[in-house]
Amino acid sequence: MFELSLSFIERGIVAAMIVGVIAPLVGAMLFVRRSSVVSESLSHVTLTGVSAGVLLAQVMETIPMNPLYIGFGFALVGSLLIEKLRQTFHHFQDLAAPMILSAGIGLSAVLMSISTAGYNEWYDYLFGSIISVSPSDLRFIMITAFIVLLIFYFFQKELIIVSFDEEFAKVSGVSTKGMNFLFSILVALVISMSMKVVGILLVGALISLPVAASLKVARSFRQLLVWSVILGEVAVMSGVYFSYHYSIAPGGMIVVMSVLLLLLFLLLPSLMHRKQEGSS
Repeated sequence: MFELSLSFIERGIVAAMIVGVIAPLVGAMLFVRRSSVVSESLSHVTLTGVSAGVLLAQVMETIPMNPLYIGFGFALVGSLLIEKLRQTFHHFQDLAAPMILSAGIGLSAVLMSISTAGYNEWYDYLFGSIISVSPSDLRFIMITAFIVLLIFYFFQKELIIVSFDEEFAKVSGVSTKGMNFLFSILVALVISMSMKVVGILLVGALISLPVAASLKVARSFRQLLVWSVILGEVAVMSGVYFSYHYSIAPGGMIVVMSVLLLLLFLLLPSLMHRKQEGSS
C-alpha cells in the first residue's frame, strides 16, 4: 500500500496537503449557508467521539479501535442533530449549533476525566500532530477526501442551489432534505479527517479563515472555491514547515499562518490604494 511505504514525516505532509484542499472547499459552502459556526460545534462533538473511542480502547484492550472512526460517527450524528434542530426551531435556527456545542463540551469533559490517557495523547488530538499520523490514519484521510470529492463532483450544482436559496431549490425540484443530509455528511467527514493535522479545537479556523481571506479577491463563487483552496494549501504547508523546523504545534502554526494571510488580504487593498495615490 502507498501509505505503508512512506516515512512518518512524509505521511504527515501528505495528510496536510489533502486537508489543505478539502477543508476550505467545504468551508466555502458553509460560508454561503451562513453556518460557519457549525464547524466549531461539530469539532467539539468529534472530541466527544474521540474521548469515547479512547475510553473504549482502554476498557476493551483486546479489540483494536481507532478513535478517528468513533469521532467521525459522533460528528455525523451531531451534524444530523443540528439539521434536525434547525428544522424544529425554524425561526431560531442559530440556536442549533450552540446547543450541540455545549453538549459536546460537557460530554467531552466527562469522558476525558474518566479516561486514563496521558497528556501527550490528548494534546495530539486537540492541537494536531503530523508526526503521529499512522498508515491507518492516512488511509482514512485519503478515503474520506475521495468521498468528499466524489460528492462534490456529482452533486455540486444541487448543493450550491440549496446553499444559496433553499426555497428556489424546492421550487426547482431539488430534494432539500436529501442535500442537507448529504452536506451534513460532508462536514462530518472533513472535521474527522482534519483533526490529526490541525487538531479538533482548531479545525474550524482552517475551514473558515482561508474563505474569509478569499472573499477579498474572489468575484464569483467559483473563484471563491479556487482561492480558498490555494490559501488553505499555503497556510497548511507553511504551517507544517515552521512547526517541523521550530518544534511548534502544527495546528497552531497553521492557524497563525491562516490569520496572517487574512490580515495580508485585508490590508492589501488599502496598501495598493496608497501606492496609487503616491504614484499619481
